[in-house]
This record gives sequence, structure tokens and C-alpha cells, in this order.
Amino acid sequence: MGLTKFIFEKVMGWKIEGSFDPTVKKAVIIVVPHTSWHDFYLGLFTRRLTKVKINYIAKKELFVWPIGWYFRWTGGVKLDRTPGQNKVEAIAELFNDKEEFRLALSPEGTRKKVATWKTGFYYMALAAKVPIICVAFNYGSKKISIGNPFFPSGDIASDIPKLRSFYKGVIGKNKAYSYDIEM
Repeated sequence: MGLTKFIFEKVMGWKIEGSFDPTVKKAVIIVVPHTSWHDFYLGLFTRRLTKVKINYIAKKELFVWPIGWYFRWTGGVKLDRTPGQNKVEAIAELFNDKEEFRLALSPEGTRKKVATWKTGFYYMALAAKVPIICVAFNYGSKKISIGNPFFPSGDIASDIPKLRSFYKGVIGKNKAYSYDIEM
């Protein structure tokens, strides 16, 4: 047993359920719920243990010396947050520029309690013609669940409830900020 697996499973008590399809080289990965900074290192453990390259977006200001190398090494891609840009199109273009690109996002858009998801992830997947993969960080059961690839149909009103159903009963680190799934 490697050190990462030992820390993740034996020390922290977590497990991973499901796996990423190795033939899916490009995808938008939505991680719910996002309620704490602890989600970042759980994502890094997941990336390491599944041996799947997973990227994330961070503000460009983080990619400066001396810590910029760390964010790039862990899969970070810098995002220019200057107002007036079409960020969905800019991010979708990243998929065209890379042979392998799996982008992890939080559809909540914050670590605070939200009533609805932001829909940028959906439109990025549509524009890039890539599937969406649901990943749940369930602090209640200490389980990370990885779903199957879901190809958006373009009918967001029909697709979002299907995606949300994956997260029913999932509890975030900060339980009060967990996303309520109402069916």
C-alpha cells in the first residue's frame, strides 16, 4: 500500500467508489457539494489514487512565484477573470487545445449555501462536446463517488435534474452548506 493510499484510507478513513473511464480523455467533472477548503486536498488525493489527470481552474494571480509551480503541478490552469469576457467559450476552447483535459468544477460556484447551481459547466461541456462526470465528496460516509459519463442533450431543463439526482443524500464538510437535492 502506497503512502497516499495509506493516509487516505487508513488515517483519514476515506474510500473511493466507482472509477473514471480511461477512454474518456476529455470531460467536465462536477464535484458537489463544495463546502470547505478541505475539498481541494480530497480532490488531489482522488487524482493521485485514480491515476487520472484532472485539472481545475484558479485565478491567474495564484500562478506567480513562488507558489505558481505548485498549482500547475497539481493540475491548475489559470483563468483571467477580467470582466467582459465570455469565460464559458474561453474555457471550452481549452478542450480543443489539449489532447487530454478533464476539468473539475463546482457548479455551486462557492463554498457557501446555494439554492441553485450555476450552469456554466453545462454550457462548457456542450460547447466542447464532452461528457459531464459527477463526483460526490460525501463527508457523512467518507466516500468519494465517481459517476458515469453523461452527455448533455442540450435540454438543460431535462438534464440538470438527472445530474442532481447523483448527489441525493450527500453531505458536505460543512453540513449547513450542503446542497439540498429536492426531487
